[in-house]
Amino acid sequence: MGEIKVPELAESISEGTVAQWLKQVGDFVEKGDYIVELETDKVNVEITAEDSGVLTELLAGEGDTVQVGETIARLEAKEGASAPAAPKAEEKPAVEAPKQEAAPAQQKTVEEVAPAAEAPQQGNQKQWLIASPAARKAARERGIKLDQVPTTDPLGRVRKHDIDSYADQKSNEQKQQAQASKPANPVSPSPAASENSDKPVERERMSRRRQTIAKRLVEVQQTAAMLTTFNEVDMTAVMALRKRRKDKFFEQHDVRLGFMSFFTKAVVAALKKYPLLNAEIQGNELLIKKFYDIGIAVSAPDGLVVPVVRDADRKTFAGIEGSIVDLAKKARDNKLALKDLQGGTFTITNGGVFGSLMSTPILNGPQVGILGMHKVQLRPVAIDEERIENRPMMYIALSYDHRIVDGKEAVSFLATVKELLEDPESLLLEG
Repeated sequence: MGEIKVPELAESISEGTVAQWLKQVGDFVEKGDYIVELETDKVNVEITAEDSGVLTELLAGEGDTVQVGETIARLEAKEGASAPAAPKAEEKPAVEAPKQEAAPAQQKTVEEVAPAAEAPQQGNQKQWLIASPAARKAARERGIKLDQVPTTDPLGRVRKHDIDSYADQKSNEQKQQAQASKPANPVSPSPAASENSDKPVERERMSRRRQTIAKRLVEVQQTAAMLTTFNEVDMTAVMALRKRRKDKFFEQHDVRLGFMSFFTKAVVAALKKYPLLNAEIQGNELLIKKFYDIGIAVSAPDGLVVPVVRDADRKTFAGIEGSIVDLAKKARDNKLALKDLQGGTFTITNGGVFGSLMSTPILNGPQVGILGMHKVQLRPVAIDEERIENRPMMYIALSYDHRIVDGKEAVSFLATVKELLEDPESLLLEG
């Protein structure tokens, strides 16, 4: 009997959530096949089988939290085993209720077979219920007896959504009974009684990643002395350069020339000039980094992630654009690896793609600086005492940790980014 265990994921990750089982009890599994997908704080990880055999037992249900090293399934490994043939039409289904005298341990599966708590008996034959571990856990937590839960499954299996539906139904019934028992004209209703409890709502469990994002953002605001300074950039020169070079750039590099490479180059140049914004606090010491791994915030299906463009100071415009395209595609496809997310020294986030005109970005701890880009919008700008022109302008924001970065340094950093972007050819001269 082989065991499927949660492997070592990363130094900072000790647990995960079972997102979905890719194999079910009774399935034949080849060595190397994906068995289960785990959702961690940062990425989803698929666990593979180390042996071939038949999956005999699942010890965790979808939605359960599991620890690194924990056994979550059992596999009956068979040397030279091959995938079982499809059952013949005349064979009986394998879900018949087991008789009292034959209940071998290996028949326990993810849809655990257990006697009904209050089920009537006929002679010496017990009635049995089939329920998934997630359903059994939910029932225990809510004090629900499994034999009371109706199920739409044709084989009578009780799933977690059956528990949820039953619990919601009982809750609604209790609310209706409570409302019916209230006096017709209460003299002074309490705030709780005046709530619109009968309005339609939908309750949805937060994903592990969303919980982690929420926790870390709050931690940053509680532990860092965060302050934000603003400036604006005239994007005329950058947009003109892109217009002139975009077709040839695409032909040569098979990637489009976007704003992000200009901003990344400008940020790296400014970090070299103001190195404390490329540092972090470790106890009573400052760790000033002499490398430039720039995090680029990307919107993924399960929430914001920040994959890292490594050694951005050594990359060309095409190299930066190519890295960002690859990382964004991985994020959308939920294929980011842990190494793609670790070790950034500074972060850039672009709310302008969603139409944001101005915002205050929150630090991506333990980093001490984050640059916020925003929507490019035509605005009247005074060119000199005589002329006003409509120019494509962008507000930019720098949030920084005031514990180690002074206001003068932060403002100067942002002014440097502005100057480089308004003279984009100068970025080619920055070492």
